[in-house]
Amino acid sequence: CGSGAASPPPLRLRGGADDALTVRLEGLISASEVVVFMKGTRETPKCGFSKKLVALLEANGVPFTTFDILEDEEVRQGLKAYSSWPTYPQVYAHGKLVGGLDVLTEMEEEGELLTELNVAPATPAVITPE
Repeated sequence: CGSGAASPPPLRLRGGADDALTVRLEGLISASEVVVFMKGTRETPKCGFSKKLVALLEANGVPFTTFDILEDEEVRQGLKAYSSWPTYPQVYAHGKLVGGLDVLTEMEEEGELLTELNVAPATPAVITPE
């Protein structure tokens, strides 16, 4: 568990099995507008940084999905190499690495979180009586 600092653009893995892993990672990264690779799930984070990040995103109405890196060692290690970002959680928006908890916290403090993620806040479902 760690928040990490700014990193260079993603690097592609190369060769044989790595090509298949790169394709898989790109599919996971692009599966939703905002994808959080974290220890645990949205409902049960297994790391303090992951828990804080989920709370930050939910408090700001950010629609997001999660991927539990503890359930897939290949993705856990491969994503570190792919992104050149050594720690988790990692947040991707529209297929691009945004950063970790520290980066998103700074965006929130500056009032730029939704703008930087390029998402509209999720609106809770409204149930109307019949």
